[in-house]
Amino acid sequence: MSTTSSPPRRRLPSFTLPSGRVLRIELLAGAVVALALIPEAISFSIIAGVDPKVGLYASFTMAVAISIVGGRPAMISAATGAMALVVVPLVDDHGVEYLFAAAILAGAIQITLGALGIAKLMRFVPQAVMTGFVNALAILIFLSQVDHLTGDGALGWVFVAAGLAVILILPRFVPAIPSPLVAIALLTTIVVAGGIDITNVGDEGELPSTIPLLGIPSVPFSLETLTIILPFSATLAAVGLLESLMTARLVDDITDTPSDKGRESRGQGIANVITGFFGGMPGCAMIGQTMINVRVSGARTRLSTFSAGVFLLILCVGLGGIVSKIPMTALVAVMIFVAYATFDWHSIKPATLKKMPLGETVVMVLTVIPTVATDNLAIGVGVGVLASMAIFARRVAHLLNVERTVSPDGTSVIYSVRGELFFASNDELVSAFHHPDDPEHILIDMSQAHVWDASAVSALDALTVKYESQGKTVEITGLNEASGEIHDALSGQLVASH
Repeated sequence: MSTTSSPPRRRLPSFTLPSGRVLRIELLAGAVVALALIPEAISFSIIAGVDPKVGLYASFTMAVAISIVGGRPAMISAATGAMALVVVPLVDDHGVEYLFAAAILAGAIQITLGALGIAKLMRFVPQAVMTGFVNALAILIFLSQVDHLTGDGALGWVFVAAGLAVILILPRFVPAIPSPLVAIALLTTIVVAGGIDITNVGDEGELPSTIPLLGIPSVPFSLETLTIILPFSATLAAVGLLESLMTARLVDDITDTPSDKGRESRGQGIANVITGFFGGMPGCAMIGQTMINVRVSGARTRLSTFSAGVFLLILCVGLGGIVSKIPMTALVAVMIFVAYATFDWHSIKPATLKKMPLGETVVMVLTVIPTVATDNLAIGVGVGVLASMAIFARRVAHLLNVERTVSPDGTSVIYSVRGELFFASNDELVSAFHHPDDPEHILIDMSQAHVWDASAVSALDALTVKYESQGKTVEITGLNEASGEIHDALSGQLVASH
């Protein structure tokens, strides 16, 4: 008998230099991402309370480093809003040098977590949470552009509409060139040539004029310093890994290619360590820019990520005067398109909602709402996972079935238990037994059940004690090997808690 299996998905090489058409796609994608990174990095620097160059340096070093040591090709890592929000109190109370030290320590923690296999926990993130994560991301991307969208009045709306028109229409005629890049170049030319007074990149903050230099943070090497930065570094490490691994999984789905999540975890740590030594703020995967790179521009290799970092440095240091003239409305048009392309519209279609189990929809909504309310994807994902666990536990608990059969002579009764026994199913298990009405001998058949935790063992012990207090005997049979091991190890030690 022969079997046919689908071929394994192709694993991307660590770092290969593409050629021809692919090379053009990767380089142009990097250029588009670099342009989009500039106002984002400046904005995140302002949030963190540091000079704009701190965010721009971080975006350069993160992108270049992760393109080499990361596990997900084509993913963009740079300074992010979630990380910036974490470090606000640290910068306010202790200054920017402590921020650099916190970035280095956060990177070291991420390297350690990566070595311990923390990335394997991603398999416990349900699809409903992923859908909520993507939809919340799209909403946040759009909301982050509202101020720029409305800041220049009717003229700004016209420019955004024109940019969107170019982005949507051009690919039908010239698919080889990224339409966002054309939109940015066209609108910038119109603004400069026409002398139009409209908000531009230069208005967001001063671009750096020198390359970042390697240095050690000017902080005391003492236990007091460690005590100050450790709580921030631990939070940065957790938030950064969560967002990066979620983004990596999203790109895996979009490109239908696997990635090494363990390497990605370690790579994020290495990139943050490098960033700290080069005077940058901590960062992680940037979902919006990653969507520009992968979904909008069609990039698939590490070259796009590497070129994004290099182009960013060239644009800021070498072409700062030109870049500062780019109208913000051009970048707003790009980000609005990214938000539209990112949102999973299928997930909210009436036909989909009608077929989808209510619990799945609830989990998706519970992921979106906290994320949008707090502007923190990590919080939304955490709430979504907890909600999914609670719903799953409730479903499994109700799958428990207990059948009662009294022997013909009335001297014994058999309780046949089917299903999963754990903390959430204890009440249903206990309520299925008829203590006062049962005969002297009770047999509990567990051959079609599985004991998962100490709570289930405690529930079985409580039943045994209750029957024995009435002068009756209880026999538990049919435990599978795993259930027998946990029952033998804990039985008789937990009943006091009942």
